[in-house]
Amino acid sequence: MGWLQAVDGYCERLGPGYWAEPVNALTNLAFVLAAILMWRRVRGLPLARAMCLVLGVIGAGSWLFHTHANRLTGLMDVLPILCFILLYVFAASRDMLGLRFWQAGLLTLGVFPWTAALVPLFRLVPGIGSSAGYAPVPVLILLYALLLRRRAAGTARGLAIGAGLLCLSLLARSLDGPLCGALPGGTHFLWHLLNAAMLGWMIEVYRRHMLAAFSPRG
Repeated sequence: MGWLQAVDGYCERLGPGYWAEPVNALTNLAFVLAAILMWRRVRGLPLARAMCLVLGVIGAGSWLFHTHANRLTGLMDVLPILCFILLYVFAASRDMLGLRFWQAGLLTLGVFPWTAALVPLFRLVPGIGSSAGYAPVPVLILLYALLLRRRAAGTARGLAIGAGLLCLSLLARSLDGPLCGALPGGTHFLWHLLNAAMLGWMIEVYRRHMLAAFSPRG
């Protein structure tokens, strides 16, 4: 299969045309809007600003995939998501757990064996389909929430909320095919909307943690 060969992976797509997935395409604007909103809130936080940039790129990559559905644009769709995950794990490890730079870097690289170990297990879950590739992420977020529950309870709660939002968005992604007969437009657009909200929220959790960490204590 060539890189430019058409891909038909979602309920809404009925042909190879540019606007074959109008709802799936247009809902990617939610990522861009979330990035713009958070950009204005994270002044002075370089890693958070980087997260906002990647969040905008996620919207652009997903737009390309849902308008030019092929293997190449599919790669453009998933790589920015991976970049956001790695960036956030590094930020959470260094700035929330208080690890040194090299320790945070090693934990970030640990995302790859973590995913490789858990994805085959999630593939055994009936109905999860291709969403198994993302399923280790909310588990990882909850692990960080557990580690932070004593030293930063507010941050831990925020991370847990983010994991919950991600589980909802993964549910919407997984139901796109099974509910296609009842909902011709599918449910994949909800993955975009919920995921945009979740990623924006995760940046906000980081922002609040950093503000709390550097605020004067009376």
